[in-house]
Amino acid sequence: MIVDAHNHVIPPSIVTLLEKDAEIFGVRVEKTDGVMRLAHREGFAYPLFPEFLDPSEKLKQLEEHGFDAVVVSPSPTLFFYHINGDCNAEFVRRLNEEVAAFVLAAPDRMIGMGTLPMQSPQASVDELDYLVETLGIRAVMIGTHVDGIQLAAPEFRPVLRHAAKLGVFVLTHPYYFGAKPGLEPYYLTNLIGNPLDTAVMAAHLIFSGVMEELPELKICLSHGGGFAPYQIGRLVHGRNVRHEAQTTHISPKALLKRFYFDTITHDPEALRYLVSLVGSEHVLLGTDLPFDMADTTPMRILAAAGLDKNDIDLIAGKNALKLIGHTNRKGHAHV
Repeated sequence: MIVDAHNHVIPPSIVTLLEKDAEIFGVRVEKTDGVMRLAHREGFAYPLFPEFLDPSEKLKQLEEHGFDAVVVSPSPTLFFYHINGDCNAEFVRRLNEEVAAFVLAAPDRMIGMGTLPMQSPQASVDELDYLVETLGIRAVMIGTHVDGIQLAAPEFRPVLRHAAKLGVFVLTHPYYFGAKPGLEPYYLTNLIGNPLDTAVMAAHLIFSGVMEELPELKICLSHGGGFAPYQIGRLVHGRNVRHEAQTTHISPKALLKRFYFDTITHDPEALRYLVSLVGSEHVLLGTDLPFDMADTTPMRILAAAGLDKNDIDLIAGKNALKLIGHTNRKGHAHV
């Protein structure tokens, strides 16, 4: 089984809703040279690829890439953590229901991943229950921070604790948030800013005690963990020599290995190092489709990483099915 565990959708009814409430969400649909795009008032825009919108197009892409199944999550551009909490809770409920409907178009090939209104921790706890008990979804994607507040902040601990209790898989994903001085040229806001946001979040989760307190939390770092796996020695050294970092009983390196990671490194040598560091049981195949920063040939990079067959089988699909595979609301097994 080959399972893409990092793949995005924007259901059509959500686009309609964003257009209807443009003042709230700050999103509009533009058409330039025949291409439909979603434009956000924060200053970024992207094409509304058919694969975002249409389950049949998603399945077509699965066939073209040779994948057996896909875990579909809302686009990270739909993290509206800056708007009113009650409003976002209503939006997230609708979005999660639309994701559930999207995957029901092919329940043998698609698995749903929801999201949470993280600026409202209690609403997020309630939404976790709704996802698991009503929609049969056992995975969520959330931002690496919540409108600038780190995920490790005490107010979000009940959400992470409840996700751990329910066994819900949590995929963390960077998203556009404000200016990043020095990263304006060359698309560095994404090329460097996104993996940096992931590394900062991971460090906070380690040094704040979250990863010690919640050993059962199944939390995944997008894009191969950002910069975190490749500078973990610096965190270990800092803990040894700086009193500010002496906050954990367990080494940061051991705590890093409690995270899960996708394969989106765009480099087989980086992927080989990642697997050697955290173990093949903690790595899942991912693409980030249909965005242009996606890894469209993840199996080629996985094959070039020089791993044995057992490692490849785990990463290519077995891990995703074990961690994210779910039952639908009627209790029938999916994928």
